[in-house]
Amino acid sequence: MNKIYVWDLPTRLFHWSLVALVAFQWLSGEMEDELMELHLLGGYAILALVVFRLLWGFAGGPYARFGNFLRGVGPTLEYARALRANNAPRYLGHNPLGGWMIVALLAMLALQGVTGLFASDDVMSAGPLRHLVSDQVGELLTELHEGSFTVLMILVVLHVASILAHRLFKGENLVKPMLTGYKDSGTAD
Repeated sequence: MNKIYVWDLPTRLFHWSLVALVAFQWLSGEMEDELMELHLLGGYAILALVVFRLLWGFAGGPYARFGNFLRGVGPTLEYARALRANNAPRYLGHNPLGGWMIVALLAMLALQGVTGLFASDDVMSAGPLRHLVSDQVGELLTELHEGSFTVLMILVVLHVASILAHRLFKGENLVKPMLTGYKDSGTAD
């Protein structure tokens, strides 16, 4: 089978950097006091990555561009029905559901990063912009920061489950191309 270069280096570096940073953010958020300064730095790094990915979604390689993988409601539902009937077409880049998962993950990461700038544990640490909002708004943003992490983790689990399902039910390895950049042009990896 022919190999096609699908995931460019910036997209792959973004992806795996984000995986490492989200894992670190979870760990450092749980340890609170010991790693809070690093947690803040990790949050800045994630915000920078999200901004990069938004820009790369317009200026990056063909498969990284939002226009290549974001579909409207109709085509997305059609793909979901085909997937349920086990006759969904194969996509070299993101399929319509995967495209919307990318948007959801980026939105939740942005929400996490922005609310973290205003969050506080009311004891030892606070986001760098906490002083700009009232106590009531700060508490609300702190709750949103903590609660939205659960939503982010649900999305991550769905993302990983989808990758496993593609491997198990469609015989398509989605991890290898995210490591190498290349995907087989045929029906399965």
